[in-house]
Amino acid sequence: MAGLERVRFLMNFWISFSLALYFHSGEREEKCIIEDVPRDTLVVGNYKVQRWDIHKQDFLESAPGLGMFVTVTTPSAEVLLSKLYGPQGTFSFTSYLSGEHIICLQSNSTRFVAFSGSKLEREEKFRKTSEETNSNILWWAIVQTLILISIGVWQIKSLRDFFISKKLV
Repeated sequence: MAGLERVRFLMNFWISFSLALYFHSGEREEKCIIEDVPRDTLVVGNYKVQRWDIHKQDFLESAPGLGMFVTVTTPSAEVLLSKLYGPQGTFSFTSYLSGEHIICLQSNSTRFVAFSGSKLEREEKFRKTSEETNSNILWWAIVQTLILISIGVWQIKSLRDFFISKKLV
């Protein structure tokens, strides 16, 4: 599929220490981070959105119009920040409550504007493959069990008929 693209985010938070996150996301896929933030703390996040070129197997610079929608929710479920940013930039907010803040990031791309398709993250592909493999193993184990039970029943019946014919029972 020509033109498959991947969005790459790089986030840095400076709370009381530096915490860096790096993850891949498909188009219009929302990624949320839950961070325990102390009261009256300035949180700064840096991000960069890049397109994945399947032919070059490398990230390209972002297309015009590609951006990042950032939403921050406080522990009391109040929206503290909800804003559309460009393809690379910084967002910041100051927490007025201590507790778990939810920081959600979503690219503003659509198939029509910037993407002709999307790729799953590697971990999602791996998880999906693992789940399918585990499901196949479960069904194979069930089939083997049924075969063993049916062979056991057949053996018991055959031995019973043999003993009856030989008048041992």
